[in-house]
Amino acid sequence: MVGGMRHLKEWVESFAAKPYALWALFVIAFVEASFFPIPPDALLLALAVMYPKRSYIFAAVCAAGSVSGAFLGYYIGYAFFELIGSRILEFYGAMDHFETVLVKYREHGFLAIVFAGFTPIPFKVFTIAAGFNLTIPLGTLALASLIGRSLRFFLVATFFYFLGPQIKGYVDKYFDIFAIAFMVLLIGGFIFVRFLL
Repeated sequence: MVGGMRHLKEWVESFAAKPYALWALFVIAFVEASFFPIPPDALLLALAVMYPKRSYIFAAVCAAGSVSGAFLGYYIGYAFFELIGSRILEFYGAMDHFETVLVKYREHGFLAIVFAGFTPIPFKVFTIAAGFNLTIPLGTLALASLIGRSLRFFLVATFFYFLGPQIKGYVDKYFDIFAIAFMVLLIGGFIFVRFLL
């Protein structure tokens, strides 16, 4: 399983050297938002290492593909949950937590999607759950996905644009920790503004 995922990640990264790398980045970001196991960050990092001054273009393509793919995940949850959606969630070990995800949607749907879009949580779990739940309007899904995914990809792009390829080792090693810490601070800021000011 681990070896297979490693080979799949290497296959994704190999598209960086192809003339159609931007299209590949869009497609991988699209399918990752609904079912594909390898995050588009793998190809985004590979491209940013090669062309750091184009990092923001890569981030924009990633965000566009991922937000578009969120609608496919939503549709899978809405129309094909039993046939496809539940199997995808089982693959990611998310079925045991599915009810919790649905409760979080009812309480904080917008923030749940933003958080999932930015952090290492498999984004497709939330897009599928959004379609199954049907309490998340498509406009909310689109805006929250755009914010969460853009924050994630443009943060990576900023590292490479200003610090260059040498930052790759740090991004690979510490990005998930940094992403979670950033989101905790961001949500804490929202709570502070809403309830204390």
